[in-house]
Amino acid sequence: MLILKPNCECCDKDLPPEATDARVCSFECTFCAECVEQRFDNTCPNCGGNFVQRPVRPAGKLVKFPASDKRFTKAHAVCAHLHA
Repeated sequence: MLILKPNCECCDKDLPPEATDARVCSFECTFCAECVEQRFDNTCPNCGGNFVQRPVRPAGKLVKFPASDKRFTKAHAVCAHLHA
């Protein structure tokens, strides 16, 4: 089951479970569409894989299967200025 991380790993934008602009790779690295398209050319900076739109978990399932609340960012060179 997908973890549904709550934020973009690069810019730290909020990506709630219903976000349609969340993107994931096969390892569930999570980024917003803007970072994927403008910073990473649709290639995951962690694993080199491609991104797909993260599925939206139906609201009724979030009670039993909640999204993660652990925020995650990583020091990617193209994101460094966003965390200064």
